[in-house]
Amino acid sequence: MRLNVLVFINALAVAITLGITNFYFSRSWYDVFQIFFISLVTSFIVFYYLIEKYVYSKIKLIYKLIHSLKLGRDLRDALGENISSDPIHDVEQEVKEWAKEKKLEIEVLKKQEKFRREFLSNLSHEFKTPLFAMQGYLDALLDEDGLDDTEQALKFLKKASNNVDRMSYLIKDLDEISKLESGELPINYTKFKINELIKEVFEAEEVKSIQYKIQLVFKEKYNEPIYVNADRERVRQVLINLIDNAFKYGKTNGTTSVSLFSLHDQVLVEVTDDGAGIDEKNLPRLFERFYRTDASRSRQIAGSGLGLAIVKHIVEAHQQTIHVRSTLGIGSTFGFTLEKAKLQPFPGSAILKINNNLTQ
Repeated sequence: MRLNVLVFINALAVAITLGITNFYFSRSWYDVFQIFFISLVTSFIVFYYLIEKYVYSKIKLIYKLIHSLKLGRDLRDALGENISSDPIHDVEQEVKEWAKEKKLEIEVLKKQEKFRREFLSNLSHEFKTPLFAMQGYLDALLDEDGLDDTEQALKFLKKASNNVDRMSYLIKDLDEISKLESGELPINYTKFKINELIKEVFEAEEVKSIQYKIQLVFKEKYNEPIYVNADRERVRQVLINLIDNAFKYGKTNGTTSVSLFSLHDQVLVEVTDDGAGIDEKNLPRLFERFYRTDASRSRQIAGSGLGLAIVKHIVEAHQQTIHVRSTLGIGSTFGFTLEKAKLQPFPGSAILKINNNLTQ
């Protein structure tokens, strides 16, 4: 429809121009009307053919190509598709939407590229540090007098062994994150008592608690069984990683507490420490791999630097959420949700109720 209007306007403009020109020379209204109608019809046919063949058909093809790219369909299917009667307007809208989407994609790609560069830089540093340390200790042992001093040799070997362990943890954690992202580590859902699991983790972390001089707190009000539906071993790993993180960044003679909150269909688990806290600007990136809020101190703390990233992947693999809130000088709280298990009614209670009704 819009094509016909466009062609008619152009043909009308040509007809009016020729009619005025003819009237100027002939001064005959009959000739003017003849020229006007003949030129109008002729111009309409010529313009329609030319625009349809050389302009409109190209616009239709562009529209089909853009539409096919947006829908991700095969090009042959798109070219054979019937399109609307007004492709010029559709092309305009499609191009605007396409440009907006591409702009967003470019922004996302820039962020991903920045993350990739930082990740590779951090990964290189994490591997380079223990490798150079091991090389230094082994070179010292290979010196002519390196093995003469047995005590010094054992000291160097122990430090080299510690760096080997650090690299092993790093490789293991990287492999685990990779498998979690690819779905190679399935989530095995079972119903269990979350408060009992927390007590088990506290017993396992007792030695570290003494080492860091930080008291673990789990209040008695959580003794009542709270059932969740999740992968028990994966949730254990989440709790251990969060508590270890609280130990590393908590204050000496401080406390690390775990709290439970029963929501509508979820259970909220929170791990709170009274350490130095985290600056608000660092919170959005806290779960990134190798991200350091305090690089000078973090480098001195043992670990792969992937603990919180693993926690995030495990929680999200459960289709749940994790969050963190922190105040400088007061402490930090990491919280994650788990699906609350639906308790099945005990069959005996139903039988007892029926019997009571019968006796009545």
